[in-house]
Amino acid sequence: MEHACGGFSGEEFQKACEELQQFGRQTGLYEYKVFGVLDNCPPAVLADVYMDLDYRKQWDQFVKELYEKECNGKTVVYWQVKYPFPMSNRDYVYIRQRRDLDMDGQKIHVVLAQSTSVPQIPERSDVVRVNQYKQSLAIESDGKKGSKVFMYYFDNPGGQIPSWLINWVAKNGVPNFLKDMAKACQNYLKKT
Repeated sequence: MEHACGGFSGEEFQKACEELQQFGRQTGLYEYKVFGVLDNCPPAVLADVYMDLDYRKQWDQFVKELYEKECNGKTVVYWQVKYPFPMSNRDYVYIRQRRDLDMDGQKIHVVLAQSTSVPQIPERSDVVRVNQYKQSLAIESDGKKGSKVFMYYFDNPGGQIPSWLINWVAKNGVPNFLKDMAKACQNYLKKT
């Protein structure tokens, strides 16, 4: 797969689109797949909400720090996530890209993200760096006023994560993120 200037290939975007058609495949320990419908949240608005980092700081309670920075000719995202006491926060350095694709006459908004490393954003001593992170998000119309969403998420958070937290994330964390995103989408519509 060819990654032009740290970007993603057309095949990677295509694969994310195809995931909307598949359900129920097994995933690994730190790997999550979520399928859902977000009522009254148009696909283009949902994609915009997801890409708007400044807005995310307002609605995502787990964001400690989040910004974009130009590094070596590519836009890199720094994201620090709050973890419950007594664990250390985690941080991510990643590239992301959005494409709006046409699949059989259906517009699909696809966002891909993947960890990267740049010397301009060094590791911090009080935060655990997540070096293995990958995410894809595919959004299409539900045929009404909402969005059909597929989200694939993998990260290896490093350190000793208690099984209760892993179970909580699998059962509540990722689905709650989509619920929070749906609420953020409604508020985004009001402010525009």
